[in-house]
Amino acid sequence: MAWRIVVGLKSGVKDARGERVRREIKEHLGYQLEKVQTLDVYTVDAELTDAEVEQAAAGPFSDPIIQDVAINSPLATDFDILIEVGFRPGVTDNTGRTAKEAIQYITGRPFKADEGVYTSTQYLLTGLKDKDVAEKIAKDFLANGLIQRWTVLSAAELDPNTGVPVTVPKVVSDSTPTVQCIDLKVSDEQLLEISRQGMLALNLEEMQKIQQHIANPEVVAIREKVGLGAELTDVEIEALAQTWSEHCKHKIFSAKIEYEDENGNKETIDSLFKTYIVGATRDIRKAMGENDFCLSVFKDNAGVIEFTDDWSVVFKVETHNSPSALDPYGGALTGIVGVNRDGVGTGMGARLIFNTDVFCFASPFLEKELPPRLLHPRRIFEGVVEGVEHGGNKSGIPTINGSIVFDERFAGKPLVYCGTASIMPRILNGKPCHEKKVQVGDHIVMTGGRIGKDGIHGATFSSEELHEGSPVTAVQIGDPITQRKMFDFLAIARDRGLYNSFTDNGAGGLSSSVGEMAEDTGGFEMHLDRAPLKYSGAMGDPDFRGAGADDPGGSSGQVGSVCHPC
Repeated sequence: MAWRIVVGLKSGVKDARGERVRREIKEHLGYQLEKVQTLDVYTVDAELTDAEVEQAAAGPFSDPIIQDVAINSPLATDFDILIEVGFRPGVTDNTGRTAKEAIQYITGRPFKADEGVYTSTQYLLTGLKDKDVAEKIAKDFLANGLIQRWTVLSAAELDPNTGVPVTVPKVVSDSTPTVQCIDLKVSDEQLLEISRQGMLALNLEEMQKIQQHIANPEVVAIREKVGLGAELTDVEIEALAQTWSEHCKHKIFSAKIEYEDENGNKETIDSLFKTYIVGATRDIRKAMGENDFCLSVFKDNAGVIEFTDDWSVVFKVETHNSPSALDPYGGALTGIVGVNRDGVGTGMGARLIFNTDVFCFASPFLEKELPPRLLHPRRIFEGVVEGVEHGGNKSGIPTINGSIVFDERFAGKPLVYCGTASIMPRILNGKPCHEKKVQVGDHIVMTGGRIGKDGIHGATFSSEELHEGSPVTAVQIGDPITQRKMFDFLAIARDRGLYNSFTDNGAGGLSSSVGEMAEDTGGFEMHLDRAPLKYSGAMGDPDFRGAGADDPGGSSGQVGSVCHPC
C-alpha cells in the first residue's frame, strides 16, 4: 500500500518559499499572482502499519509547531490551480532517500528492494484561471523537464477525498540485463546512426576508426583467445565513446589548429593544451630550477604543490557548462561535488579545505526571445549560485571567494568554473602521499552512492552542442551528504593503508576510473552485474543502456585498488 503524506504551514505562518516563487514568477515570466502556497508531499510505497506512517508524519516529516499534516487526504485549500512537481523515474531524490532512512530508523527494519519514498512539491496558485499559462509556469520556471515531471490541475479536478493529483515517479523493472553486440560492418550512414542512437557523440572518422579496429583479423584473434566475439559489445563501444569524448580526451584542446592573425600571418598550433598550458608550465618550472615546488602536474585528478615540510596543497578547477545550461541547480551542484572528488581522489587522498568559483552569464535582465529549451540567464544565474552553495555547504566545505562576469555571448551556454583546494601529508606510511600505484591482484571496490539513470552519457554529452532534444539522463544529480560520509571513511582507510590506489568515479564512470588505474597492471576484470543500483532492475531497463560502462558519477563515488587481504 502507498501513503501520501502532505505537509504544509499552519494558517498564519508566513510561506516564505511561496512568496519567493510568486515574486520570481512575476519577475521572470511577467504573471502577477495573488498568492502562492507550497506543500511538501511524501509518497511512501512500503509495507508499513498505519501507526508507523502516522509516527513518521508527525515526527521527522514535519514540525508540529508550525506545520499541519494530512495522510491520504487533501491539505490544499483556497487556490485556483495546483501544480505538483516530482522527479522523473530514476533521478536521484535525496530528500526521499533521507525520508526512507528516517522511517527505517523509526521502525527498526529495512525497506525491501522495490520499496521507497518519493517526494514532490505542490504549488497552489491563486489569481490564475488559465491552465495553459499554468503549464507555461510549470515548464519554464517551477520544473526542469530534463529531470522532473509535473501535473497541472484546477481545484475542481482534484479527488475530494484523497487530494491525489499525480502519480509519483517510481521505477520497478524485472527485466534481465543482456549484453548487446553491435554490428559495425555497415555503411557510413548507418555508422553515424549508431552514434546518434547511442549518443556516442562520435563523428564519421571516429566511427570508421573503431570499425577498422574491430575488423582487424589480429584483433579478432586476440578477442577469441579471451572469449570475446568478433563484434564489439554495447559496453565496449560505450567505453570507447566516453574515452574519446570531449570531456575525457579534450579533442578541441588537443587538435591541430590553423590560426591566422589580423596581419595575415598563419601558424599551425599542434595542441593548444600541450603548447600553451603544458608548455608554459614546463618553462616556468625550468626557470624555477631548485625552487620548483610542483610535485604532481598533469598526471592525476588535480595538481599537487609543496606547502610546508609536512603538508602539500592539492588544487583543481573544472567547468560544468553544458549541465548547468540544462539544469542550473543540478548541473552546478554536481560540478562542485565532482571537483571535490577530484581533490580527494588525488594521490593517496587529500582533505578538502575550501571551494572557489567563477561564473559567466548573459545579463539577468536579457529581454530578447530565446530558442526552445534555452533557459533565461536569470534562472541559470540563480540556479547555479544555489547549486554551488548547496553542494559545498552540505559537504561541509566553505566557499571562500568567487567572481561573476556578464556578457550577452553567454546566453547560449554559461561558463561555470568550480574549484577546490585540499591538503595532504607530504609523506604517508613512509611513501610520498601524492604517488600511488595499483598492484596485480588488488581488488576493485567502488564506494559512494548508487548508480542511477541520472548522469548517463554525461561524458559523451560534453562533445555535443546543446539542442532541444538534449537527453534527460545527461545531468547527474549530485549527492553531497553521501559524498561527505564517503570522504570521512576514505580518510580513515587512507591512514590505515587499506588501499594501494584510488581515483574518482567521474564523467567517464567505471570504464574510465578503473581503466586509468589499470594502466599500472595492463588490465583488469570487473563484474558490472555487481554494481549497486538506485532501484531494482535498473540494468535491465532499456532506457538504462550503457550504464555500466558510461556511468559519469551517478554513483558520486570513488573507485579504489584495495590491498590484500580484502
